Amino acid sequence: MKIIIGGDLVPTKTNKKRFISGDIDKLLDKKLQAKWFSADLRIFNLETPLVSYRSPIIKNGPNLIGSPETINGISKLDPSLISLANNHIMDQGLKGFKSTLKLLKENKISYVGAGMNIKGAKQPYIIEKKNKKIGIYSCAEHEFTIAEENKAGANPFDPLESLDHIKDLKNKCDYVIVIYHGGKEHYRYPSPNLQKTCRKMTEKGADLVLCQHSHCIGSYEEYNNSTILYGQGNFIFIMKNNEFWNTGFLVEVNIEKKFKINYIPFEVDNFGISFLEGQEKDQLLEEFEQRSKKVVDSQFVKEKYKEFARTNFQSYLRNLSPFGKWFSRIDRIIFKGALINKVYNQKKLLKILNIIKCEAHHELLIEGIEEEINTSKGELI
Repeated sequence: MKIIIGGDLVPTKTNKKRFISGDIDKLLDKKLQAKWFSADLRIFNLETPLVSYRSPIIKNGPNLIGSPETINGISKLDPSLISLANNHIMDQGLKGFKSTLKLLKENKISYVGAGMNIKGAKQPYIIEKKNKKIGIYSCAEHEFTIAEENKAGANPFDPLESLDHIKDLKNKCDYVIVIYHGGKEHYRYPSPNLQKTCRKMTEKGADLVLCQHSHCIGSYEEYNNSTILYGQGNFIFIMKNNEFWNTGFLVEVNIEKKFKINYIPFEVDNFGISFLEGQEKDQLLEEFEQRSKKVVDSQFVKEKYKEFARTNFQSYLRNLSPFGKWFSRIDRIIFKGALINKVYNQKKLLKILNIIKCEAHHELLIEGIEEEINTSKGELI
């Protein structure tokens, strides 16, 4: 059996018409199509609701939307299963979510990782083919689209629940694949906590843990006789032109006597994606392997993440500060961060650290913020 898994797919202005017309020859080149359609099962993450009108939820970050007519191109890709556990599936509210489910049903496309409530969202998907049972479990980090007891949305990763879900699924299946929508955008290594989480998933029975959402090719490790991929890049999501968004992997899972993983690299062209060959392919895979050799060392992962945190720390403080856009720029460019450092002195940082790290304070802060938004600014979904 062969399974191919793509990353994030969003029809954008660049290729919207090609999705609507179902012209997949201009979404995937011939060589990539040959790889894609050679699989027995095809899976990817749909990271946008498909709906004809905007009804954006209150959130931080962009509210994605896809035209319902783009289902033509999505259907032509002949997906066996689509993952909906991501941070954008509820961007257009409940109506957008229902519209998406209706389109998938009409086109006989199965989905996993989201539902009308948490009970539905957490359900895995089991594929039986060639006398094998493959369990697919899909979950996402907590942002603005997470399902609750009486609220539709994506299946949240919950260490008190999700790890048991994976263990139970393994008891029913020959192999388990976890699609985890999380990690830091544009970072090619796991954070210490992400590595700890993914390793624990393999201990609970996952044969492959596939981290999406980072919009870049990251690194991988073989752990506990399983494979963890920390970032496969996008699938068809043409929005930015940079070193992160311009390449990605299709992940090919071959199941014979063993569970074997292959990585199929591609590059973004003007409208779609093309099979990557030659020197560029060799260089991409070599860099991928070099990063992957390093992540097996947990100490390296910790030190690399500290370096990344130092680089990004002030931008987080600026988002929390009362400074406006221009005042923040003046401080950053002219005063070299002296003002933000004065506002957030050691005493203030210790208070923030305690609120974030301590479970009791952390939980109360989240509840308070959500209540404030719901009562004074509008209803969160």
